[in-house]
Amino acid sequence: MPNRATERVAKDDEIILRRSEYDELISRIEDLEDRASIERLKDEKERRYVPVEVAKRLISGEESKVKIWREHRGLSARALAQKAQIAPGYLSEIETGKKPGSVKALAALARALDVQIEALIDHED
Repeated sequence: MPNRATERVAKDDEIILRRSEYDELISRIEDLEDRASIERLKDEKERRYVPVEVAKRLISGEESKVKIWREHRGLSARALAQKAQIAPGYLSEIETGKKPGSVKALAALARALDVQIEALIDHED
């Protein structure tokens, strides 16, 4: 039987929990936060590492780096153009090599693809 001297009535905006219930809620919250952190780390790791096939395509220099990264990220040309806020036609010209792309456009594409701008620039020796 509960001790009436230690009982307290909750106000309208309060909830009263036993210490064990509170501790259980805190434990569950910490577990969820840990799981979320692990998922974020997995996502970051997957974004940092590039499959061998993609790396070979990037190194070969035979294709547009923008196109390779776009395909690797699973984006359509239209979706990337929208995400980078550039015209789809302009993106097409960049991907086909008809235009090199302005620094502003390449920076927007890099942000949209979650890569450094250097990853989109062809370096000639």
